[in-house]
Amino acid sequence: MKTCQDEYVNPASTAIATVGEAKIRNPINLGRFVDEDEAVLVNISRSSVEKNGKSKKEPVRAYFEPAGPRSKVYFDSSKTKCAVVTCGGLCPGLNDVIRAIVMAAHHEYNVPSVLGIQYGLAGFIPERGYDVIELTPDYVSRIHEFGGTTLGSSRGPQDPEAIVDALERMNISILFMIGGDGTMRAANTVVKEIAKRNLSISVVGLPKTIDNDINFATPSFGFDTAVETVTIAIKGAHAEATGAPWGIGLVKVMGRDAGYIAAQSALACQEVNFALIPESPFDIHGENGFLAALDKRMKRRGNAVIVVAEGAGQDLLEESRRTDPSGNKALGDIASLLKREILDHFSAQGIEATLKFIDPSYIIRSVPANANDRIYCSFLGINAVHAGMSGRTNLVISRWNGRYVHLPISLVTKGKKRINTNSNYWRAVLESTGQPMSMKN
Repeated sequence: MKTCQDEYVNPASTAIATVGEAKIRNPINLGRFVDEDEAVLVNISRSSVEKNGKSKKEPVRAYFEPAGPRSKVYFDSSKTKCAVVTCGGLCPGLNDVIRAIVMAAHHEYNVPSVLGIQYGLAGFIPERGYDVIELTPDYVSRIHEFGGTTLGSSRGPQDPEAIVDALERMNISILFMIGGDGTMRAANTVVKEIAKRNLSISVVGLPKTIDNDINFATPSFGFDTAVETVTIAIKGAHAEATGAPWGIGLVKVMGRDAGYIAAQSALACQEVNFALIPESPFDIHGENGFLAALDKRMKRRGNAVIVVAEGAGQDLLEESRRTDPSGNKALGDIASLLKREILDHFSAQGIEATLKFIDPSYIIRSVPANANDRIYCSFLGINAVHAGMSGRTNLVISRWNGRYVHLPISLVTKGKKRINTNSNYWRAVLESTGQPMSMKN
């Protein structure tokens, strides 16, 4: 299984746009500046088919622009006004990113004003009536101690013309947009409207998804905290499973299209016996299906712990035509299906299984960030400010091979990152859980 990263990297796709030439000396006095000719190598192998039908690995080499302060900036920091908006679902680390942006803008560049836009992109729409928040160092000094976002958030698209109208009215020079792939697509439309009006407004994205499925964000912030939180639920499920005859613990985690939380938590918590993810389809019934594998485990050990990503097994459920405000397809309830099928399977054998179901999803996404994510979020926010002040636009800040880099939004939004089920990573998950390589008939 190839990831979208195998498909979309080419040397021409990594260039970063600017709103104009940077001519002002950077006011930062501490540390080094990034040279304009520095680059971070992207070296990915992908399969290609030769004329004789044989496939071979071809290296794809490109370069990402490193993040960090430049010796020259575009915006006069004494006259620069910034805005920050958080969009989509909650994620650990949102407040940390907001705080880092405000502190870097104030202490490193002496920016006089950073405005917080309330409740996502809806906060730009006058009819909604949401006030802006003046984000001062005092205001953000302790927000990182709390989960969620101090600005509030919302889903759903808004008119890019109305957003740019608001940016003009507020005299914003740099807009920091924190959100997932939907938010990054919205950022791209905002950039186009800004260019259409020939305005000098920089748009910098900070990619946020608890599912860890944003292209080239390795990892996305909040993921480490999510896995750490899930392990607490798994330990509880394991205690329940081992504390009852024919005990089964079922834990549902986030993961609409990618099963990274389920897979990573299985590796972190060796008590997991089955990790069910969207990338690895499975059958419920049949000699090679999930129930057959579970039956063997239960009759051998007397208990089991199952971790299922919310997007796993959707082909086993009735298709839903409903979507959420962001346009995402509404998922069927795989956990309810598994509970029913598991209990019915053992009941048919005269066995009364004890199944405990735990869904920590909203706890996972709303807790404060852990130490690793706090550090990561700080670097993301700081580098976002450096990028915006230099006049760069239509980009996101990410980490690649240990370096913080600038990625074009167009590259990030071309697809989502998935688990490669032929990889050593997934093999490690299978070895940890002991589940079959395939549960398809």
